[in-house]
Amino acid sequence: MRSISLPALVLGLLLAAPGASSAQGALRPLPPVPVPSGNPITPEKALLGKALFWEEQLSSTNTVACGTCHIPSAGGSDPRSFELSSANPGADGVFGTVDDVRASPGVVRSAADGTFVSDAQFGLRPQNTGRKSPTMINAAYAPQLFWDGRSESVFHDPVSGAVVLTENAALESQAAGPPVSDVEMAHEGRLWTDIEARLEAVDPLALASDIPAELDAWIGGRDYAALYEEAFGSPGVTAARTAMAIATYQRTLISNETKFDRMLEGDFTGWTGPEVRGLQLFLGKAQCTACHQLPFLTDFRFHNIGVRPAGEDIGRANETGLAKDRGRFKTPDLRNATLRAPFFHNGSQFSLAGVVGFYDRGGDHTDNLSPLMGELFLSGRERIALQAFLEGTLTDPRVANELPPFDRPTLFSESSRRPRLTGFGTPGTGGEIPRMVALEPGLWGSPSVTFGIENANGGSLAFLGYDVDVLTTPLTVRDASIFLPFTPSFGTFAVGALAGVGAGEGWGSVSTVLPPDPGLGAIDVGYQWVVLDPGATGGIAASAPAVVPLF
Repeated sequence: MRSISLPALVLGLLLAAPGASSAQGALRPLPPVPVPSGNPITPEKALLGKALFWEEQLSSTNTVACGTCHIPSAGGSDPRSFELSSANPGADGVFGTVDDVRASPGVVRSAADGTFVSDAQFGLRPQNTGRKSPTMINAAYAPQLFWDGRSESVFHDPVSGAVVLTENAALESQAAGPPVSDVEMAHEGRLWTDIEARLEAVDPLALASDIPAELDAWIGGRDYAALYEEAFGSPGVTAARTAMAIATYQRTLISNETKFDRMLEGDFTGWTGPEVRGLQLFLGKAQCTACHQLPFLTDFRFHNIGVRPAGEDIGRANETGLAKDRGRFKTPDLRNATLRAPFFHNGSQFSLAGVVGFYDRGGDHTDNLSPLMGELFLSGRERIALQAFLEGTLTDPRVANELPPFDRPTLFSESSRRPRLTGFGTPGTGGEIPRMVALEPGLWGSPSVTFGIENANGGSLAFLGYDVDVLTTPLTVRDASIFLPFTPSFGTFAVGALAGVGAGEGWGSVSTVLPPDPGLGAIDVGYQWVVLDPGATGGIAASAPAVVPLF
């Protein structure tokens, strides 16, 4: 039998794929991104958007940027979703059950003054989102964003509600949400006017390091007011402009240098045998292009593929109110998928092999299941080949290696400047050791750095002590009025009686102001909670000390 060339094979399969009407129409690369007429792409606006996308000071706690949950080398999603600490308890509200979601840590629940509020599910730990973060890469093509499509193409000013952009503005609409979400980035009741004032007051990317050279040179030591004026041609740090700049940056994040993209341009070199067989399956027997249509590898529509019962998360129906949309979620682009584990909106599949197996059996739940789903009856070799195609041809090396335009700063949350616990605490009533909560950066001049305590004895008096020396000495009583494991050279905060009742139920926090650098520069400061607890040995319980680098 005469062998068939890869180009001829692909062209034949592409012509049979959904939506293909001709060889030219089927074999085409990604087109230019759609751009709102009222927000054209400019280099200055894209650079401003890049700074804002990676700006942790955009959050109330200085700990979360847009990019925190969208890391390029993780395919534009959140690599932390693998961690148990990223679990959301799901619909039943109970951790460790089958409906748990692997998602993204956001902020500790907090009030406008910076103090923490104990959450019923997360306590004083960062709250986790209810869905895994989708990728921001190639999101510029989508007419609707978020898993449920709630970000639409008409963009409204986040402050006034007036229509700003009438078309192609799903990115702007999406960018306006997380900074005021009290799970993702905000204190309770935060408004965009608060964010505008915050950006006026901070130095751009003051918490970041390893800022890409082009971005660092453009910032050039200027403040955000100057950057906004250059990007938009007139003064004004506004909510609408913030969203428009972030969206402009995201329109530069186009992944089109995969082996698959080279094939769409007519270059068929470098394909292995398993990858070719996987492509055949992708376009043929496995029916993947029913939803992952070319060239975008998505149809931008919503489907219930049977990941979980529809009643646990009704997905698209949250927006439409239609029963037919229960459990439907947006089809993701498959480019860079191998970098994006865990998979699906709930992070329930930890490998592409698991994803292929899921589709092979036609999903796991039948409630409102899409008619496109059904058993594929793939052999073991076919499943391996399909996985080889997904892993070997859809990864853009610029994304995997964070090369321009996917280069980025190193975030504070990834750095050695994070607070770190050291030593051990002293148990109180019931043998419970108070837990120190220290997450925020010790940036000189910060108006709010909050320290929390939980797992202490409810109702007991608590103090937060701090000292320039790292706290390593055992807990002792130095005098009758101040109960500390050291003689503080800085001081103590009297927090008062902890909220909660009983052993391990006490919690509280204190928000401190760090003055402008008093000439100390970069130093380590030790913090420790001390609790006057009658159930503790000697009447004193303490948290493990936290060492906070001030910079």
